[in-house]
Amino acid sequence: MPNKKTSTLIAVTAIFAIMISFTTGVIAGKTSVSHGGAQENVLDLFLDDTPTVEIPEDVDLDLFWEVWNLINQDYVTSEMPSNEEKIWGAIHGLVASLEDPYSIFLEPVESKMFGENVSGSFEGVGMEVGLRNGILTVISPLKDTPADRAGLMPGDMIIQIDDTPTYDLTLNEAVGIIRGPRGTIVTLTIVRKKEEETLEIDITRDKINIPVISTQLREDGVFVIELYSFYETSLRLFEDAIKEFKATGSNKLIVDLRNNPGGYLDASVDIAGTFLPNGKLVARESFGANKKENEHRTRGNFLLKDYDLDMVILINQGSASASEILAGALAEYEIATLVGEQSFGKGSVQELIDFNDGTSLKLTIARWLTPNGISISEEGLTPDKEVEMTLDDLKEGRDPQLDAAVELLLSQ
Repeated sequence: MPNKKTSTLIAVTAIFAIMISFTTGVIAGKTSVSHGGAQENVLDLFLDDTPTVEIPEDVDLDLFWEVWNLINQDYVTSEMPSNEEKIWGAIHGLVASLEDPYSIFLEPVESKMFGENVSGSFEGVGMEVGLRNGILTVISPLKDTPADRAGLMPGDMIIQIDDTPTYDLTLNEAVGIIRGPRGTIVTLTIVRKKEEETLEIDITRDKINIPVISTQLREDGVFVIELYSFYETSLRLFEDAIKEFKATGSNKLIVDLRNNPGGYLDASVDIAGTFLPNGKLVARESFGANKKENEHRTRGNFLLKDYDLDMVILINQGSASASEILAGALAEYEIATLVGEQSFGKGSVQELIDFNDGTSLKLTIARWLTPNGISISEEGLTPDKEVEMTLDDLKEGRDPQLDAAVELLLSQ
């Protein structure tokens, strides 16, 4: 069997052009994959030991081998791909047949880059990208990054990167072009909703520092917590923010999850525990029909127990994954009112399997459901009060979504 290690990623992601892959949690790996059986020489080409694969009876690999032999015998080229590279190409096609943009096969260079992204060491432009209806789309620019400062918005469709059209690129390929050394420039050609012409935006790459949280007590007494990501330190910083909120004597709270692409699952569940008693269901992990669900429940800090709280959560198209898990749970428990725009709708779980030849496979194995069983992946979350944020609002420094949230809280 191949040497491999598995970990379950509740991936936001899409792959980040910052580049980092926020993962909505890292859970102990639990999948064992065996290889072998007939045609075992397929995998012998790149595995160190003799594999064992159970091939279904209705699978006929004769055509595969016929094409393999024809390529070796008749293809005219000055540089034939290695057997290893041909196997990788076949695996790419196999995974692509799933038509799932979050399930990807990573060759050694890509796999190494993915690992570096997860570790948080990177340079780039500071945004998360994904595929929407086959189109490379901005999920969210991170606050105070080159992408944010350049004016990129959630929902922007990237049709060209420098001189390379994106229509035929995989996520990995697009990310590889967008990222680059600090100080270099990448030009993105985008299509933006309600804009008649395409836009060309030059972005100077930089070192990306992942923002986590900021707080503000407004003059009207409303306390605002902006949470930019669900990262390792998010729970501690959020608890500090809640203690700061309680110290002000205010009971009017806004948690701003706009453009928050997600992060660690545990952070999302534990932050929900700030508002909910121990043992409350926050999210359900569905593995498909006739399979047992995993339940993720609060582990109870419950800092706001017996607190007379009025709360609004702000969401938009850039609120994804862990953001949707937190917002969906608190809305269904009627702890918070959702204000803003439809969230992104990223509610799938990926398992990362690393093989001994340096390749890896990121495979979707489950879907996220809210406590009431609503699939986050279908259409995202619909706010209780829908308020649009326009490009003119951004240019003029207006924030009608925040204004609507404040108005709602002050009227209670």
